Amino acid sequence: MSQQQHRILIIGCGSIGERHVRCYRATGRVSLGICEADDATRHRVQQTYSVSDSYASTQDALQDSWDAVLVATPAHTHVPIALEAARCGCHLIIEKPLATSLDGVDELQNLVARRGLTAAVSYQLRAHPLVRRLRESMQSGRWGAPLQVCGVSGQRFALYRPAYADTYFARHETGGGAIQDAITHLLNMAEWCAGPITSVFSDACHRQLPGVDVEDTVHLIARHGDIPAVYSLNMYQHPNESTLTVVCEEATVRFELHRHRLGWMSEPDGTWEWEEHRFEDRDAWYIRNAETMLDVLEGRLPPPCSLAEAAQTLKVSLAALKSARSGTQQKISA
Repeated sequence: MSQQQHRILIIGCGSIGERHVRCYRATGRVSLGICEADDATRHRVQQTYSVSDSYASTQDALQDSWDAVLVATPAHTHVPIALEAARCGCHLIIEKPLATSLDGVDELQNLVARRGLTAAVSYQLRAHPLVRRLRESMQSGRWGAPLQVCGVSGQRFALYRPAYADTYFARHETGGGAIQDAITHLLNMAEWCAGPITSVFSDACHRQLPGVDVEDTVHLIARHGDIPAVYSLNMYQHPNESTLTVVCEEATVRFELHRHRLGWMSEPDGTWEWEEHRFEDRDAWYIRNAETMLDVLEGRLPPPCSLAEAAQTLKVSLAALKSARSGTQQKISA
């Protein structure tokens, strides 16, 4: 483990921001500051994790010197805050999704490139060792060319995020709904393994999740170039399960997140072979992600998800929302 200490400012101390505070602190590789507008939240997080530097506004926080800024605010504020931080010469770690529109995304990419900064978007699944193994096997051609992709996901969302109706999740404009907040994980992982999605048809609706009107059910028919794909997600089923299956010429490959295993079957009606990687708990996974991001800042690794890759997944999400409203297939430009 590197002994280099990084000064990291975490902006936004809601549930995901607080988890980042806890897990980046656990790496032993950082000196943390926090920025949170809500006084009670800011004081609680500062005291709980013994954070020395605490700010009520981004403007005040960026007066000090930071190696990197981690943006964990609602999605519609990600790009404006990232632009502020980049103008101050800070490297960037941005929570998913990158944004809720494409406004300012090109400006951010150009600024990061011009200033020679590092920027990564924190799509957590890309830090999972088995997802990395899946991607490597697809890139190497181990199983032959991919022929079809199928992703299925669901959970009792209200159990894991009981305050959802009073947060950004309640409105599309702030990054809410199943498309922007939930299925984006699955789509980003699939794009990493099978290439960019180039068209999408979306059937999305609200079926059960109490207290909100945004969609909690999504069915997508998509294409990754010439590879047909189908994705399904709901936010109310009792099992917490997520699976990505890629049917290839020489084998069928499957990642099961809920079982933390990657499997393949290379003979018709054969036997699944499985490789497992279990984390002790959810924090252990986030600590792995934090370690990865710090390695990126040190130049040891490329960003697991670059701004360009996150912008591509954002285009897919926006196209899926448009398709659900219009009932038409949407093409996605490069």
